Amino acid sequence: MDSSATNSGAVLVTGVGRRGSIGHATARLLAERGRDIAFTHWGAYEQRVGLPWEADGVDAIRAELEEFGVRVLPIEVDFTDAEAVEAIVPRVSAELGPVSGLVLAHSESVDSSILTTTLESFERHFAVNVRAAWQLIAAVARQVPEGEGRIVAFTSDHVVDNLPYGASKGALDRMVIAAARELGHHGVTANLINPGPVDTGWMTDEVRAHLTAMQPTGRLGTPEDAARLVGFLLSPEGRWISGQLLTSDGGFSV
Repeated sequence: MDSSATNSGAVLVTGVGRRGSIGHATARLLAERGRDIAFTHWGAYEQRVGLPWEADGVDAIRAELEEFGVRVLPIEVDFTDAEAVEAIVPRVSAELGPVSGLVLAHSESVDSSILTTTLESFERHFAVNVRAAWQLIAAVARQVPEGEGRIVAFTSDHVVDNLPYGASKGALDRMVIAAARELGHHGVTANLINPGPVDTGWMTDEVRAHLTAMQPTGRLGTPEDAARLVGFLLSPEGRWISGQLLTSDGGFSV
């Protein structure tokens, strides 16, 4: 472990309910670098949308992270429950100490178009992808050690036939960029990552082949590719980068 490559303090990573996700890869990388990790999970979502899910997945992830000698705190929470979201950061602070890093890797994502999106789905997307993110950003900012705050959120530019997801991610973008300005005087940085298409278990063989053919590198992005950029942004070397939406997709969007 190279402790000089990281800041101190606990990191809260959302969306770590299953192995093979970006959240899981990020939590693993940060734990390997010596950071105490709190992570949120909500297995009901993975099951509802048909993502790979294991009943013992959270326990396995916790054990995996603890092998690096760090403290680990899993938190099961439904992000549509505003009161439950408000309780997350105080709990992490009480059990692991001040939260100096926040990585927003969770999302609600259900494909639908302008004409087929339901009101319930629209409101759920904004509750999970925007309201919960705002609550966590604000809560972390209120207790972060001076000069140590790092906020990173994952975003997407997928909008067509994915209206509530894309629209809510657009709102997330504006909010995180605002945080860079509003919280900068506390030494807090805030950035977004658009990782492009990453195969985290949602792709069919047809989709995987189609997207790979569009990728100039000849391969799709991996969760580990995304996690490495988070690791840099949370390190002292990344402290001068703030207020940015970073496209890190191997050239897919060129």
